[in-house]
Amino acid sequence: MIILQKHLEGADMNQKEFEMNRRTMLKAAGISLALPWMESLMGAQDKLPPKRFCSIYFPYGVSLPSQNSEFGHWNWFPKGEGRGFTFNKSLEPLESFRNQVTVLGGLSHPKVRRIGGHDSGDTFLTGEEMSLRATGLKNSISLDQYMAQTHRLGANTRFSSLTLSSDGGVGMPTRANTLSFSNNGQPIPSFNRPAVVFERLFGLKGDSIEAQRKGLTRTGSHLDLLLDEAKSLHRKLGKNDQDKLDQYLTSVREIEQDVERSARWLDMPKPKVNAEGLTLDADNETPGKLIYAMLDLIALSFQTDSTRFVTYQLASMHGAISIANKFPSLLGFAKDAHGLAHGAGKGRGAENRGKWDLYQAECLTYLIKRLSEMKEGSGSVLDNTCILYGSSNSKTHNNTNYPLIMAGGKNMGYQHGQYLRFGNDVPLANLFVTIQKRMGVKSDSFADSTGNLDAFVAQH
Repeated sequence: MIILQKHLEGADMNQKEFEMNRRTMLKAAGISLALPWMESLMGAQDKLPPKRFCSIYFPYGVSLPSQNSEFGHWNWFPKGEGRGFTFNKSLEPLESFRNQVTVLGGLSHPKVRRIGGHDSGDTFLTGEEMSLRATGLKNSISLDQYMAQTHRLGANTRFSSLTLSSDGGVGMPTRANTLSFSNNGQPIPSFNRPAVVFERLFGLKGDSIEAQRKGLTRTGSHLDLLLDEAKSLHRKLGKNDQDKLDQYLTSVREIEQDVERSARWLDMPKPKVNAEGLTLDADNETPGKLIYAMLDLIALSFQTDSTRFVTYQLASMHGAISIANKFPSLLGFAKDAHGLAHGAGKGRGAENRGKWDLYQAECLTYLIKRLSEMKEGSGSVLDNTCILYGSSNSKTHNNTNYPLIMAGGKNMGYQHGQYLRFGNDVPLANLFVTIQKRMGVKSDSFADSTGNLDAFVAQH
């Protein structure tokens, strides 16, 4: 079925370009496919492809034996620096995309250096000091939500952001199952089942459009009543309780915005994609299929412009309780994820952990390849997508020298093909300032930043 938002009757069909809604569908060989972004189908104001951000996180750090030791080739960080670096075995899969990636060393969040090694996962995109002493375990806004929600860069897509993980839900403070946190530091629930994510992005099961509209109307009415009652209650409370109520109402207003967004998009058909080859039935017992299905869905969500912000937590810091802790064992590696992390600094333990690092690098390479093959404008979806990949540990209990990779974003000004090292005086939030500026945010700071990090950005 071809869906047009504008009537073409009377139009000059000899024109090489004509304006059409960007969610045009086509029917080919009996399969409905979502068209990628195309300049000739855009309005005058939409000639440039959209900019996108994806962050992928893994816990417990990486293999870091001495570069000169017997197992030094399993050190995650490359040999050499600048453009003359050489990938060690852990990152070898990225060699074919060498000019699309930059490896970063030495960066970390200064506040996070003071907390426990297993407490740092929640802070990867926030930089907050998650401790009872400092914040009462309260987090702050994550980079993706700062761009998508606070600065409204996610306002023009069906979903302002997409939050994925291996474990799903929110988890618990310092052991969250999500990388994304709202404006008041509340965890945003993540999805961990490919079938559910696919249905959310592309499906239409259950209630009819009209039933969904009625449900949203009821929810909106309930929220209006709640807000009215809260205004009355606010005047009767003391200062501390007023602050607590204000924090709660911030969450309510975010729900209100989501309801309004859902209502606006109800009459816009979801993109139709070919699900052939997607292992949507993958689950916790088939981690290889599960991870790759999630990566496929990330790529499709960007290609169809369903969202421009995605976070994906490959595993949480919840040790043996994490669903993903058993993934390496199920895939034939020597130990579970937590077990591989211990002893990763030397000997056979470094090799065992290094092989898991290698597997994760293969997953990253797969996503990069998928995005690079999706044509967009004069380049690819990868050229308009910034990927931040890494961990909040160097070794399992060390919150410094994060292993980090930036990939993609050629059209956003990134110049890759480097291994860059920084000193402890450079906070990771400086990189976040650069990322947000490349995305179009007019802000010169984030968390405890002291500037920006433009060492691999084209200067104009």
